[in-house]
Amino acid sequence: MEGESTLANQQNNETQQDINQLLKVRREKLADLQANGKNPFEITKYDVSHHSQEVKDNFEELNGKVVTIAGRMMSKRVMGKASFCNVQDLKGNIQSYVARDSVGEEAYKDFKKFDIGDIIGIEGEVFETKTGEKSIHATNITLLSKSLQILPEKYHGLTNTDMRYRQRYVDLIMNNEVKDTFIKRSQIIKEIRKYLDSQGFMEVETPMLVSNAGGAAARPFETHFNALDEDLKLRISLELYLKRLIVGGMEKVYEIGRVFRNEGLDTRHNPEFTLMELYQAFTDYHGMMDLTENMFRHVAQEVLGTTKITYSGIEMDLGKPFERITMIDAVKKYAGVDFNEINTLEEARAIAKEKNVEFEDRHKKGDILNLFFEEFVEEHLIQPTFVMDHPIEISPLTKKKPENPDYVERFELFMNGWEMCNAYSELNDPIDQRERFKAQEEQLAQGDDEANTTDEDFLNALEIGMPPTGGIGYGIDRLVMLLTDSPAIRDVLLFPTMKSLDK
Repeated sequence: MEGESTLANQQNNETQQDINQLLKVRREKLADLQANGKNPFEITKYDVSHHSQEVKDNFEELNGKVVTIAGRMMSKRVMGKASFCNVQDLKGNIQSYVARDSVGEEAYKDFKKFDIGDIIGIEGEVFETKTGEKSIHATNITLLSKSLQILPEKYHGLTNTDMRYRQRYVDLIMNNEVKDTFIKRSQIIKEIRKYLDSQGFMEVETPMLVSNAGGAAARPFETHFNALDEDLKLRISLELYLKRLIVGGMEKVYEIGRVFRNEGLDTRHNPEFTLMELYQAFTDYHGMMDLTENMFRHVAQEVLGTTKITYSGIEMDLGKPFERITMIDAVKKYAGVDFNEINTLEEARAIAKEKNVEFEDRHKKGDILNLFFEEFVEEHLIQPTFVMDHPIEISPLTKKKPENPDYVERFELFMNGWEMCNAYSELNDPIDQRERFKAQEEQLAQGDDEANTTDEDFLNALEIGMPPTGGIGYGIDRLVMLLTDSPAIRDVLLFPTMKSLDK
């Protein structure tokens, strides 16, 4: 074994020496170009007439005409007086035929020294090779930027997951499906905006640095503002400021923005993520269910061309009416426990112990109902399902159900066993809201570091008067995961949070 380890180390050292030599050669080529007045980094612009896919898609129209393209050279075959190279740009890639007699002897000599990864501009005539490949016959070729690093080997690409996330710029170059995912992400956000704008919503922006981070059950990041000598927090939600705008008479508002939660990393959680929240005056959570269903259906249809999506081989149909079920009925259905028949905290604790559901001393009856839901129900909610009427203990900003004040007018949308959306009939009673904040602070004192604290300015806004209002919040990243069949949240974040390599 020791001999094998020594051999492996020797091979790694030799490989690194080879790489170092190749890197040295690239820098020498750059120095030579600069010495001869051909420094590519001095070029400030290049006029591009077409992208690669446009040339292919419009071949009949462009055949025989001159176009200019620019992109990264991904392959090169030098064959004496004529060569082929492949150029990759935003839309795809295209082959170029580079002949000495067409570009000139000096330019061809320079071209032969180009490296894979160099960014080049090509001017030439569109044509089709004898093998039927749509190509460009170069008449001018320009080195626009010299690549001083080496791209991963073409056929294996960048496969190291950690390195893909850290060097997303290389990942985007080497893996076309990754680029497609982020193009779809952009389209998803565009379609959300398009839908909400069509419904009369106005997009707004609210503060990221706040003195009181509320609106969600999460621990905030903290920072210090030197100019005011004041500690601030990064927002964990968009809710409380958007509701202030409803108080101010803006009847339909939404924001798509980054929020920050000081929590763990896993396949569905990143400490900074993109949240969409909207608020609409004069409606309730039933109105929000209709809006959510229509919005998700619209986005899937426009981005994917279908309302049927497949995630990890499981098909979900956004075209059918979404199921609607109360949390109590869901727990009764999947756990066989009817919380309508459980009247005291002692009874709730007893059934939790019987069913091996772990709880804490601070948990009340509603908290235990929610623990049952998480334990027995969530994994079964594959098709789009609205789970309604949560216990008041876990819903500090939600209006009570008039006929049963132990529960609130709230729903969560579940798909693929995941919570996709959270929505309320918003609490607009300032006296009730103050009591809810007080209960949250008691939870905080008992060790719940995700509990809210009292926001006096928000309470003042409610005292000014907020109309009956419905609100929705959902994470864009999780929606993108579903619509692109991506296994982890890091696959849909261009630059996910990573532990520093020097730690």
